[in-house]
Amino acid sequence: MTTPQEPKGRLAVDDEAMSGKARAGLVGALVPVVHSLYFSAILSGIAEAVYEHEMGLVLWPTRHQHANEASLLQRLVHGGTDGALIVLRDQSSEQLVRLLDDSSPFVVVDPLLRLDGRIQCVSAAHRSGADKAMQHLLALGHRRIAAITGPSGWVATEDRRSSYRAALANGGVERDPALEVEARFEIEPGAVAAGSLFELADPPTAIFAFNDSIAVGAMRAARERGVRVPEDVSVVGFDDLKYATIVSPRLTTVRQPLAEMGRTAVGLLLRLLERRRSGPLQIELPTRLVVRGSTGPPRERRGQRE
Repeated sequence: MTTPQEPKGRLAVDDEAMSGKARAGLVGALVPVVHSLYFSAILSGIAEAVYEHEMGLVLWPTRHQHANEASLLQRLVHGGTDGALIVLRDQSSEQLVRLLDDSSPFVVVDPLLRLDGRIQCVSAAHRSGADKAMQHLLALGHRRIAAITGPSGWVATEDRRSSYRAALANGGVERDPALEVEARFEIEPGAVAAGSLFELADPPTAIFAFNDSIAVGAMRAARERGVRVPEDVSVVGFDDLKYATIVSPRLTTVRQPLAEMGRTAVGLLLRLLERRRSGPLQIELPTRLVVRGSTGPPRERRGQRE
């Protein structure tokens, strides 16, 4: 993937480059749900960019159902909209390539699975973000660092897992498979996963949660067991959603540019509509670590020096 500088300002529309085909002035957006803080942040960027270009937005929630996504996508690209934005799509690359062959304009935002290199998409730099989180924990002195991952096979999970393992290896820390557990990207599964880590004979001194919901669940599990954050265990998340500053202590996390992902996707779609092919097809936007109160140096094991 190519990593450009983060886009600044409004993307200009070159009216002379348009193909002459009548346009409805509408952009369609497929999104799993609209109530999630994660997806609403992406949608806010999409809505702002669409408004700036004096276009309308048609929103279709898919409710995480593949059949819904497939049928709605066909309606969007062959119906009354000029093009489609697919957020966290569940379509296979083969299905999307068929749309490319039909010259249907679409852009994928935050792809769930790996995409064919011909498909335009916008995502966050998962690997570098995860590396920032791990370097922070290692610099604090942690060596028993657990990872609560997302579902296997997802781009976000596998890229963050790769950086987690690489950081341990580069830091001279032997990876313990018992410290790597899987959970859905939700609070309750995060709490269950963290609970299993706290029950280990040699529990972790730090947890790298692969999203903020898992991190909040881990903090809840710690509190229920009398494990203090960050005195007994440090917790790092990934996303920097609004509730990262509401929990106590406030969550150290990797900030994804979610709204900017939405805005950038609209810009890519407009270039497709205008038949402009310049620029990268697949864009990674930079992430950054936001250090707050949920991380600190490890303390001595209870019972060792007490």
